[in-house]
Amino acid sequence: MTILLNNLSKYYADLAVVKDVSLTIEDGEMFVLLGSSGSGKSTVLRMIAGLVQPDNGRIELHGHDVTYFPPQERGVGFVFQNYSVFRHMTVAQNIAFGLRIRGVSAAAQKERTAELLELVELTGLGDRYARQLSGGQQQRVALARALAYEPAVLLLDEPFGALDVKIRTQLRRRLKEIQRKLHVTTIVVTHDQEEAFELADRIGVMERGELMEVGTAQELYYRPHTTFAATFVGGGNVLAGRMESGQIRLGSVTLPLPEDAPPHDDYAPVRILFRPETVKLQSRPFLPEEPIFPLGKGKVVEHAFVGMTQRLKVELDSLHGVRPLQPRLDFGQGTVSIQCTLLAQETTESMVDQAQIWVGLPHFHVLDQAGMRLLLVVADDAKSRETAVVAQQIAVATGGTITLLGIADDKSDPAVLSQFLRTFHAENLSHAPRVEYRVRQGNHIDLVLLEANEGHHEMVIMPLDDSQEHELLWRLLDAVRIPVLVVPQARPQLNKVLICTAVGEPGKGDIRFGGRIARRARAQVTLLHIDTGNRPLIEQQQAHDFMQKGQALLRAVGVATESIIETAVTPQSGIMQELNAGDYDLLVLGAPVLSKLDSSPDATIINQSDRPVLFVPMLD
Repeated sequence: MTILLNNLSKYYADLAVVKDVSLTIEDGEMFVLLGSSGSGKSTVLRMIAGLVQPDNGRIELHGHDVTYFPPQERGVGFVFQNYSVFRHMTVAQNIAFGLRIRGVSAAAQKERTAELLELVELTGLGDRYARQLSGGQQQRVALARALAYEPAVLLLDEPFGALDVKIRTQLRRRLKEIQRKLHVTTIVVTHDQEEAFELADRIGVMERGELMEVGTAQELYYRPHTTFAATFVGGGNVLAGRMESGQIRLGSVTLPLPEDAPPHDDYAPVRILFRPETVKLQSRPFLPEEPIFPLGKGKVVEHAFVGMTQRLKVELDSLHGVRPLQPRLDFGQGTVSIQCTLLAQETTESMVDQAQIWVGLPHFHVLDQAGMRLLLVVADDAKSRETAVVAQQIAVATGGTITLLGIADDKSDPAVLSQFLRTFHAENLSHAPRVEYRVRQGNHIDLVLLEANEGHHEMVIMPLDDSQEHELLWRLLDAVRIPVLVVPQARPQLNKVLICTAVGEPGKGDIRFGGRIARRARAQVTLLHIDTGNRPLIEQQQAHDFMQKGQALLRAVGVATESIIETAVTPQSGIMQELNAGDYDLLVLGAPVLSKLDSSPDATIINQSDRPVLFVPMLD
């Protein structure tokens, strides 16, 4: 049976847990939804089963719209993670339960139960109760019960999550055999990548309610399109470089753009993927005639034996200025590193920790172009035009997409607002790489929060000149946890960035995010830490070490950086003094700095400054 999902969405308290998912699953296909906890995959499964009603979209099973059918009318079998085996019934009674409530004769029930006991390899255990079965046996009972009335669709929600590794492996193989024998269209939800690879004909990768990419295991592993799939599926190395004269520039290394790679404009960012097991290591330089793309000479900094393979982490000075998307730089790490995997017998004494080694690639994969996703909240006023100037600067620097959001009240005509957005685009964002439009009607604050939740945006850009916008700012930072840029007045260029940070884990987020923008804009960064009093020597040393590590992190990805530790009566006075003295174009305030300001920091920082201010919450 073919399954068609068309723009399927589900909200809980205005939070989109599934966002416009569209997908076709072919008859007899074993399809796996793969994602981390909270990605929305189980909600999709429950909407197909009829256990949860969608708020938008349509579900079709074999050409019939079943969006609002009750579960019992959909011909769907469901297997839960926790088995849900009826403990007061025997194995045989559990399996026959669905047949009995459908009025199937006792003789037919007995015959079908015997068939299924043999199919799931439980013959002879029909008289046992759940307490007499292992976890793996109980899960097979649940599977047999779901198959008893021959459903056209089989849905399994983390079916092996509660079992140990050995039993999971055995049941995966048995499930695949049964699915192939019965030719039943099947969807499995899991967070286990090995499970997805072993079971699936195709895999759909989900994140924050969105279906990011669909493909076979081999396609997602070796030739993904999106950065998310490349970094989420399997271990890998993803490096961000830039196109220069038709070549990929990675630090001091140049690589050819493969013929099958998506086109990239000159100076556009380009991301390459290569898996750890494909990296070539040797103790001598690569010869020109060898079919290898050299990355340079590196140093082994980690070396771990893990059975059949050995994992190495190699730092490469030749990649200075390259932003690694995976593995990410550790805070304070000044040199880009890559992950390598070798068969145990391939390793030599020259590959131990601190050894010098030459690194090359037999091949690599270029991902689709991707830029920063920016949400620009606009109205027909001068403040919105100021925010548009800065939004365009960032979009051009990052190759990003601007989503123009206009919100109409309940009495306004959305068509008029839609035309305004197009005019606003033409007059204020003519140089932006990509601009999209979004019109919503209703409460301003609620709808901005909803769009920020739904849109997979990386930053919100908005004016800030009334109490309603002040409330929106704090709710975006606290509830949505998305960076927010407010623009009192635009600057002609984005050359100097001041990042105000504090010691500790939360302070790393503002350095990383602010540094990311600075890198793409080729701006210089000054890290500022304010000391508001006499502190013990150990805390002073911690602050100094933290700032040095922040500098090392930014310099490693090619950002010109300096750090300053200043003493001031209050954080506000110290920040304002340096902001004005240094004539910065952008001020970045992170979560730990915000927590040290008073309850209305905007009264001091925003109202007294004419510079754009980027607020960065604590990011994962």
